[in-house]
Amino acid sequence: MKSKRPKVLHEVAGRPLLHYPLIALERLGADPAIVVVGYGAAEVQAACSRFGAVFAPQAEQRGTGHAVLCALPQLGDFEGEVLLLYADLPLLSAETLEGLVRAHRTAGAALSLLTARIPEPYGFGRIVRRDGRVIAIVEQRDATPEVDAIDEVNVGIYCTEAAFLRRALPRLQPNNAQGELYLTDIVAMAVAEGGIVASAPAPSAETAQVNWRGELAEMEREMQRRIARHWMENGVTLEAPESAYIGADVVIGADTVLGPNVSLRGHTRIGSGCRFDGNALVRDSVLADGVHVKYGVVMEEARVGTGADVGPFAHLRAGADLGAGVSIGNFVEVKKSVIGARTKARHLAYLGDAEIGSDVNIGAGTITCNYDGFRKHRTVIGDRVQVGSDSQLVAPVTLGDDAYVATATTVRKDVPAGALVFNSRDQMTRPGWVAARRAREAGAATPAKAKKKPPAKTKAPAKKPTPAKKRRR
Repeated sequence: MKSKRPKVLHEVAGRPLLHYPLIALERLGADPAIVVVGYGAAEVQAACSRFGAVFAPQAEQRGTGHAVLCALPQLGDFEGEVLLLYADLPLLSAETLEGLVRAHRTAGAALSLLTARIPEPYGFGRIVRRDGRVIAIVEQRDATPEVDAIDEVNVGIYCTEAAFLRRALPRLQPNNAQGELYLTDIVAMAVAEGGIVASAPAPSAETAQVNWRGELAEMEREMQRRIARHWMENGVTLEAPESAYIGADVVIGADTVLGPNVSLRGHTRIGSGCRFDGNALVRDSVLADGVHVKYGVVMEEARVGTGADVGPFAHLRAGADLGAGVSIGNFVEVKKSVIGARTKARHLAYLGDAEIGSDVNIGAGTITCNYDGFRKHRTVIGDRVQVGSDSQLVAPVTLGDDAYVATATTVRKDVPAGALVFNSRDQMTRPGWVAARRAREAGAATPAKAKKKPPAKTKAPAKKPTPAKKRRR
């Protein structure tokens, strides 16, 4: 896999590969489930916590036979049938395993195995028969040309007796090209003891293994095809099945419609009669009946009540809990908030760490200011409250029932029921301001002309004194 993560923890349909065989064993009632762990043992053990599995460490990887040998101590004094499974066969069904157990009991066999016929069986161990009975399994790398031409292969799943395992496993020898202890060698041991080796068929589709990321992608495609078919058979409409992603643990009610590019992940539960317009991502959320999820919605760990509508382009984060008939519109984000029935926040709002009552209207641009740089605080809004656009509710703060928040108000203190709250902001008007501003801007954009120097001043010549006029007598 070229990964730091153990192969068995890579996911198909939202589940680690290892979960699939463990779930199949649960359905069969096999107990205990023993998981052989090597690389990444702590991660693998953590991933199996829900199954009550026990673990057998394999410090050095010396082959499949060695792996089962490491698990023997965990069997204790158990006497009875033991199933041996690989962890990278996610399509293997409980029904096929049940068929193997039935064939084992019917034949009174010492050892039974699943086989499949594959047209191009490269990499698989070949089933060698004599007079129709299984006598050996030969690995590909050890096969002669005659054996290599056999198309019946070993799936790697066995049913045997605990007593036989205790006798056979310690006798395994690394007499092969890999120098490993092959589990397949116990077939020849059972034959040598005179025991019966029975087989049961496995559908070839169930035998696909995952050894690199290309096979992981192919497995995902096949699993999604199966999941989509399952839900369509159970009354769910997928408008573009090839574009949907539905996790293996998702549950969907009848008459729900999934538009293109809807991704349902984790332990999401969808009620009946819901509608997804498309391009939605829903993870670990619960939606009641009749919910309408519009285009481009993201939900994570949210709860949505009956008949609510969400979106387009809304984000419900962890802890969002919407009541029946709630309407959350475009570019509204809700986080860790309980919102009562029929409340509306239709555009451009952030509602975080809040408790909001029923029949409330949240205007566009409203923000619950829940973080003061050190701690988160809660906002409490009663029933039938009207919050005007562009308002800020600075937590911790409580608004009583029927309160009215005027547009562009910053609420810093509690508001009693039925009160109007507003901030005084006088409107100032300057007539002609725009024209004056434009004139100034236009003037600033015109290059200044060079000023002409005034002519130099010269001294005027002195005037001759005017003779005084004679006074007439």
